[in-house]
Amino acid sequence: QVQLVESGGGLVQAEGSLRLSCTASGRAFSSHTMGWFRQAPGKEREFVAAVTWSTYSTYSDSLKGRFTISRDNAKNTVFLQMNSLKPEDTAVYYCAAGALVNLSAAREVRSYGYWGQGTQVTVSS
Repeated sequence: QVQLVESGGGLVQAEGSLRLSCTASGRAFSSHTMGWFRQAPGKEREFVAAVTWSTYSTYSDSLKGRFTISRDNAKNTVFLQMNSLKPEDTAVYYCAAGALVNLSAAREVRSYGYWGQGTQVTVSS
């Protein structure tokens, strides 16, 4: 069992930065692939980035270069550094954990069995 708690969201001006954190409870954290997704009002949940236990990472093509995912297995925490934020990045950001064997399915919501409650990110123009 894995429980996830996100933090670090908030209101930021365009071109600003935010760093999201997701802390997991449970001893299985280090063996799980961790992902970040986001969901804007009226839209489907969208893949942002994912990182395996061995720190291989993958990103949404549209976000690569602005967002960076990392993890600290000793602290059971995964991070999402978001730079050069745009108003269209406004969404609820969710952390997820899944027992993926590799990253080929990391972009799919159904690959993850555990989800956090989400943290709101609002980017003003």
